[in-house]
Amino acid sequence: MSRGALLVLADGRFPAGGHAHSGGAEAAVKAGRVTGAASLGDFCRGRLYTAGLVSASLAAAAVLGVDPVELDAAADARTPSPALRIAARKLGRQLMRAARATWPSGELDALAREFPKGAHQPVVLGLVARAAGLGAEDAAYCAAYESVSGPASATVRLLSLDPFDATAVLARLAPELDLVADRAVEAAGRVVDHGVDELPCASAPLLEIGAEAHAAWAVRLFAS
Repeated sequence: MSRGALLVLADGRFPAGGHAHSGGAEAAVKAGRVTGAASLGDFCRGRLYTAGLVSASLAAAAVLGVDPVELDAAADARTPSPALRIAARKLGRQLMRAARATWPSGELDALAREFPKGAHQPVVLGLVARAAGLGAEDAAYCAAYESVSGPASATVRLLSLDPFDATAVLARLAPELDLVADRAVEAAGRVVDHGVDELPCASAPLLEIGAEAHAAWAVRLFAS
């Protein structure tokens, strides 16, 4: 297992399209729920324990060899918002393009054929981690970190927030990232034994509602 591969995959400069998405932060800023570093921390923490946990569990399960088609259907069932399902598949398609060029894999090729418009990003992330020689814990950490790093970097642009303050928010969340990654790997193990119904179903209704409102805006800085 290469820790270097983990750094490449988790790097925000990896061309997987995440820079175009705010993870719901743009809608939260407009609604007044995120106004600075403190409220950004609250937003990211909520996202970590809901969307982040679900994504991390999906990614970890994919690394462990759970059928990605079943995982994709499970991801759909846990994403009520059509706008968020579309965003997840767009991100999955972009990640697939980058990963197939970086870590060629028959599994990735098969998933790309199965979902020509894109599978859910966490499912793709898990198979990419497998192709890169990484484990379930690595994939869980990548997914959990992405769930908070995207909103943090987007808020720097949306509010002209000091990047030092945004980075401090992420640093303070580090122990909770550990906790969520551990929970995700445990859940993925149960999925291997008992099926996809063992995946977490943590919900964040404001993220779903905000995504639908955001998708209808005529002008926006981020795609989601």
